[in-house]
Formats: sequence, C-alpha cells, structure tokens
Amino acid sequence: MLPRPPLSARLLTMTLSGRLPIIDIAPLLGTTDESARQRVAEEIHGACRQTGFFYVSGHGIPETLLGELEAASRAFFALPLERKMSISMSKGGSAWRGYFPVGGELTSGKPDLKEGLYFGSELPAEDPRVEAGIPLHGANLWPDEPAGLRSLVEAYMDRATACGHAVAEGIALALGLDAQYFRRHYTADPTILFRIFHYPAPEESEANAWGVGEHSDYGFLTMLAQDASGGLQVKTPAGWIDAPPLPGTLVCNIGDMLDRLTGGWFRSTPHRVRNASGRGRLSFPLFFDPDFGAEIQPLPRRAVELGSREAEQRWDGADLRAWEGTYGDYLLAKVSKVFPKLGGGS
Repeated sequence: MLPRPPLSARLLTMTLSGRLPIIDIAPLLGTTDESARQRVAEEIHGACRQTGFFYVSGHGIPETLLGELEAASRAFFALPLERKMSISMSKGGSAWRGYFPVGGELTSGKPDLKEGLYFGSELPAEDPRVEAGIPLHGANLWPDEPAGLRSLVEAYMDRATACGHAVAEGIALALGLDAQYFRRHYTADPTILFRIFHYPAPEESEANAWGVGEHSDYGFLTMLAQDASGGLQVKTPAGWIDAPPLPGTLVCNIGDMLDRLTGGWFRSTPHRVRNASGRGRLSFPLFFDPDFGAEIQPLPRRAVELGSREAEQRWDGADLRAWEGTYGDYLLAKVSKVFPKLGGGS
C-alpha cells in the first residue's frame, strides 16, 4: 500500500481539482481527546493556508432548524415590497438592522443583485453600548410575518455562534496557541452579525450580473448555510472554483482580521456569487468577529514568525499589515461603503 500523502499535499490536490476540503469539527465541540482536537486543528491549518475556505461537518446545527429557517425566509421574501419595507434598515438607526431591497447594498461600488435581512446580537435599550450610541449595537427589527421567523433566527444564531467558538479554538491550536486564546483576547463577547440573503432569479438582461461581486469578509470567521441553488465561487491558487452546497455542512471562511492577526499566514480569500439556478437563492451567513472595541494586534511570537513572509498582493491592493485600530474602526469604514445612504451604518 502506498503511503498517504501529507495533509498539505492532499489539500493542494483537492484545490487543484476544484474542490474545497471537508473538515469534521465535532471533536472541537464535544470531546476532551486532545489528539482528536489536534488532528482537526491540523486540517484547519492546511485549509486556511491553501484556500481560506473549507466545509465543516459535525457542527451541531440540526437540519430541521435549517429547513424551518429556509421555509420562513422564503415566506418573508415572498411578501409585497411595501410590507418588507416596514422594517427597512433606515428604521434601524445606528444598530444597522432590518431589510434592504434588491440593489440596496453595494460591493466595490456596484449594486448587488440581492435583497436581505440584517440581524445581530439583541441588546436592550439600557445596555451601555446602546446608550452610548455605539454603531451596530441595539435591537433587531422583526417582521410581523411569518410569525415564527424570530424564534428560528435566534435559535440559529445561538447554534452558529457556538460553532464559531469551536472553530476559533481549532484555529488557535492550528497556530500553536492555547485553545482559548481568541476567546480571552477577542471573542469573549464577539461581534455577531447574521444575514439572510435572497438572490432572485435574474431577468434575461441580468444573466451575467453578480448577486454579490468579488470581495473578502471583514472580520474573523464566516459560517455560511446555503440552499440547494449553488452559485458561490471562491478564488483559489487554481483559479475560481464553485463551492456548491453539501448536505450536512456549512461553508467556513476566514476574514480580514484573521489575515491581519497572522500577518498574512492565513489569507482572507475573495469570493463572489452568481445565481444561475433559474430560481431564487437563499444564503445564511453568520459573521463571528472580534469584539467591536478590541484592538487588533499581531499574534504572539509563534504566529508572527509564521506570518513573517512577504504578503502576496491582495485582490483589492490593500495592505492589512499596515492597518491599525479597533475592529469597530475597520468594520465601520467598510460599512460606510456598503450602505452609503445609511451614513456609515446609522
């Protein structure tokens, strides 16, 4: 029997063949078996080095919950526009929550062919951050119909946030850090932003339009559930490849802040969406990001040494290593370009 190729070689082979790796993260959620956790960490390290994208199975989110969330979401987006606009983002204030119509969000200055609902951690009016008017903190705007959407969104956010903490532990182990490093320094109170996006079936004149154009995510970690329509594409060393939905998995990718923290050792990978399915497409990204006020500093010496290589040219020409500040600073600068009419998220 021939020896099995090393993990890095196997991952590169998968990438060159147009496939993203699938990683079972169950050991990060429910075991104290350190050898099993380290094996998962090794796989995460290889995936973050090769593509910055991978599928996760064993994430603990019930398929029934996802099915009910998808059905409720389709019911909402099927409503007349005036009823959806009753919770428009313009009514969400600085919390940056609510509904936006098709064309209401920009990517690289161009309108996206999608509509969506924006949610985040539910905070009461007496929370000090809400009282201080800190952007992106506050209460969600919930539609009157369908009646069950709120409970489904809250249940999904809880489960996906737990998954985010688990993957963050795997990333810490992959970098030779203590498993709780990110929780202690950045994600004890993470910035949680959850989106439900609907990409309508394009008209004939829109056949080549992008549902969302090329971009990288802003924060630490994104976990994406998607319906059966497909359309997500990822830029890899082998070129653009499809990341179709796989039963029982989420698509996971790293964002700009993890790229910054590791000095480019892990890269935030460009991706885009085109809905060519001929029907409406739903996606459910949850952004598991650093605390809004956390100062983004390079990781301890072990990770900095890993990331000391010359950074490759980013898709947008930016140099994340030259950026300094809090995660909130970075996020608000990006938000102001996505929703310019909201005044930087207000």
